[in-house]
This record gives sequence, C-alpha cells and structure tokens, in this order.
Amino acid sequence: MSIAPTTETDESPQSVAPASKRSGWAPLRPLVLRLHFYAGVLVAPFLLVAATTGFLYAASFQAEKVIYSHEMTVPVGDEKLPISEQVAAARKAHPEGTVSAVRPSPKDDETTRVMLSGVSGIGETHSLAVFVDPYTAKVRGALEQYGSTGALPLRTWIDEFHANLKLGDNGRLYSELAASWLWVIAGGGLVLWFSRRRTQRKIRGTSGRRRTLGLHGSVGVWAAVGFIFLSATGLTWSTYAGANIDELRTSLRQATPSVSATAGGEHSGHGSGAAGGGVEHGVGLDKVLAAARAKGLGDPVEIVPPADDSSAYVVSQVQRSWPTKQDSAAVDPATGEVTDTVRFADYPVLAKLTRWGIDAHTGVLFGIVNQLVLMALALSLILLILWGYRMWWQRGRASAFGRPVPRGAWQQVPAYVLVPSMAAIAVLGYFVPLLGISLAAFIAVDVVLGEIAYRRGKRTYGPARETAK
Repeated sequence: MSIAPTTETDESPQSVAPASKRSGWAPLRPLVLRLHFYAGVLVAPFLLVAATTGFLYAASFQAEKVIYSHEMTVPVGDEKLPISEQVAAARKAHPEGTVSAVRPSPKDDETTRVMLSGVSGIGETHSLAVFVDPYTAKVRGALEQYGSTGALPLRTWIDEFHANLKLGDNGRLYSELAASWLWVIAGGGLVLWFSRRRTQRKIRGTSGRRRTLGLHGSVGVWAAVGFIFLSATGLTWSTYAGANIDELRTSLRQATPSVSATAGGEHSGHGSGAAGGGVEHGVGLDKVLAAARAKGLGDPVEIVPPADDSSAYVVSQVQRSWPTKQDSAAVDPATGEVTDTVRFADYPVLAKLTRWGIDAHTGVLFGIVNQLVLMALALSLILLILWGYRMWWQRGRASAFGRPVPRGAWQQVPAYVLVPSMAAIAVLGYFVPLLGISLAAFIAVDVVLGEIAYRRGKRTYGPARETAK
C-alpha cells in the first residue's frame, strides 16, 4: 500500500507510448497512481486521527481492567445472592433514574452491573452502571457506561473520539470518510506495488526516497488485507454507507432478527432494547432469569425490564467473544413463561458475518489477541502515512513541497476499459456516498487546476494537453 505517490524510476510516469502497443494494465497504472496520490495526501490526515485513536481504543480494554478493577472484580465468595437482592441494594444506594438493564455477575470474581437511565448528568445514550458484589450485595461503586460492550469512562471517551471527534453525529462523517477511502488506498497501493519490477521492491542497499518507498510498500503489503477488512467493517455502521448496507441486507432478508418485546408476540423487527420502567414487574427478576436459563441462555446475559404494561422482559446473551453467544428470549412478566426466542445459530448468513466483522473491528471477538492485531494495524497505518508524506516531500527535491503526479493519464486508457470503470465507480459512489462525493471533488479541483496550468502554458505531461477532464 502507498499513501503518497509511487513511481517507476522514481515512480514518475514516463512519456506515453501509443495505447495499442501497451498492455491492458499499462494505461491504467498512471491513473491509479494519480488517484492514489490525491487520496493519500488529502485523506491521510483523517486516517491518521482514526489510526491513532483506534490504537488507543484497542489498548483501552486492558487498561480498563486495571483502572476499574475495584468496581469490576470481587473476591470469590461461597454463594451468589438472588439477583433481585443485588438490584435492591443498587437502588438503595442510587435511587435516581430508572433501571434500564441488569447484567448478573458472569464469572465468579466479577460484579453485577445494574444500569440506570435518566440520571442527572448522564448522557441520553449512556447509563450509570452500579457495581454490586454478588456475594454480599455491597455496592462497590458507580461509573458512567456506554454501548453494548459495557465501555466505562476511559474506553467511552476514546471510543467517541475515534468515532466522531466528540462532535456528535456530524463528527461521524470524518470516520466514514476515512473508512470509505482506506480500502481504495490500500487496494491501489497493492496494485502499484506488485506492478513494480521485483528489483525495484528491495529495501537493502537503497537510500533516500527509494528506501522510504521500500519500507512503505513492504509494510503496506503485509497490512493491506487488514486495512481492507477494517474499512469494510467500519462502513457497516457508518451514517450513510451503513444505511445503504442495512437497506440492502433487509431487501435480501439478511437483517439481524430480534425477539418481540411485546408479551406473547412472535419475533419480528421489534427491538429488545426497550428502556425500562420498574425493574420488578410481575414475577420479578429471579423467575425471569430462571426461565431464560431453562431455555439455555448461559452467562453473560443482560436483562431488560418491560417498557410498559404490554411489554415483556427481554433476556439476551451479550458474549461477543468467540464463540459468540447472542441468543435472546422474551419472558411474560405476568406468568414467567418464555414467549419468544431467537437463536444466533438461526441468524441469516450476512447477519452473522456483520456481527463477527463488527466485533473483530472493535477488538472483542478474539480478546487480547484481537486487540494486539488491531494495535499493530493502527501502528502500521501511522507509519505508512508518515512515510507517504515523506516520499511526497522527497519527490519535490529542490522545491518546497513534493510535486504531484502529472495529469492526462486518463487519455491513454482504452474506451472499453474506461467506460465500464466509470460506470462501476458511479455505482460504488452511490452506495458509499462520501467516497463518491469526495472523489468528485478531487476531480473537479484537478480539472480546474489543470485548466489554469494549461492557460498559463505549463504543460507537464508530454505532448498531451494538461487537463484532467
């Protein structure tokens, strides 16, 4: 992969031979090179932020365990108390707000979490997690929590900065732009690297820009598959591309199913995330949890109380690590009977792949190994961006800034290749809007700059008129 331009000798397109005498790839290479240059120079700052915050996010899982160990862990006791007693202790210590969910202690040395919504000073999409010793019902602390993975303050702050720069929904456009271009830059870099002669790929014995290019390309080749994966999975929950992906999955009947939160209903699109009223509706938490256990829902689980009198309890498995546990059940609060179940094994194929992809992207699917791989990819991307900018600087030689790759490459591409390529880009731009819009902006700027240069008589690409139209 290459973030900034790569060249033939010094990776600069040479004078163009007649298209009829060239291979099918030869006319495309300068075009890919120019696209790669613009994407690398202009999108790399967004990628640099995403990579740096992504590195910190991957590291935050283990940091969280150390920083919040008092709240998250307890000495192992003899027997865990009923979940209703633990929730009652949490409510006595924190009567504010309402109980939105309960996560019983999943392991012998872990606390129970009681999540409260509507608490003053806690964001609408966040909750206050009260940590309770399952053996003594003693409250060990309370922390703000966010998301389905139960992120605590440190990881929440890094997660939100990574996702939206702490700017809310509008800030998410930065991360979507980065994800939209990462696979293009990585794929283009792979094509450029493997189209080079083997003798030009070596690092040993080189210096200056050639050495930078060698380091850049070698690391990029090893990391490119990971970058493409991160790009694809990141887009699945982005604002615009993510909506298109969801619409496509729904049309193919590959949407993620969920249990009906209405008492006695069949599973449908009704969500299991109903935010809660009182926690002890009807038969109470202990019988609800026992009913879910009887249906095979083992730890870790989350219990969501009924939203109103016509709603059911929803008990869902929340294990995102391998093997994934995502079964869920609805329990009638009046009778304690399970009225609906959804098994992860019955998810459509795309729903499963989406779940695994997102969990691998966020570092939870394979635990610490997953997190170390993400940190390695993030560090690789940071280095590649820095090397890319260094190559751009070195390309300028005596000038203050690096020179761009010369224009006019599109004129050498045969129509039978150019027209289908343009059609494919248009379709892709529709489904990944920020890619399409920014690409159109790059082309518009290039056309204007090319026209200005032409009118000034500055031609830099052989005999061809300098324009990118």
